[in-house]
Amino acid sequence: MEKDVLISIRGLQYLMDEESGEQEPVEVMTTGSYYKKNGHHFLIYDEATEGFDMMTHNMIKFTENALEVRKRGLIDVHMIFEEDKKNISFYHTPYGMINMGVAATKVRMKETPDQILLKAEYALDINDSYVGDCVIDIEVKLFNSGIFASNEPKSVLARDLGDCRESKKKHAKRVSFCFR
Repeated sequence: MEKDVLISIRGLQYLMDEESGEQEPVEVMTTGSYYKKNGHHFLIYDEATEGFDMMTHNMIKFTENALEVRKRGLIDVHMIFEEDKKNISFYHTPYGMINMGVAATKVRMKETPDQILLKAEYALDINDSYVGDCVIDIEVKLFNSGIFASNEPKSVLARDLGDCRESKKKHAKRVSFCFR
């Protein structure tokens, strides 16, 4: 059965803070769909990129110790995170293609009835040059739990993001938010 969820992804990208010169993680929050099939968990969501009209369709497939990220549209990529393996993918962007290597050292999942937490630690290289050690944290919450429960008043976060219960489809146009 497919379920409507709120997806939070932290650490996929890092932006350089121009004032302090330090790197700051970026957080993407979006609405999406979740389902489980043949022991695999799936997240499906669309992502807008500032300055472009074309959307990127995303699918995240995961188990307790493996993670796959597929993007199709403005950005095309298929990244695989498997412990103790290095996987190479080609990251297609509007500005060109990047050869990207991902060597996962740890992939972990924790599941409760209304929340899934997923963490992947990995070394990243771009065009065969080591870039750094990275972490992806993914949190998936059902709409009928926590701040999006239909019988509870909205929290400050829910008011700031807009009530997803009222306009799930409209959120596809403004799916990512950067928090500092």
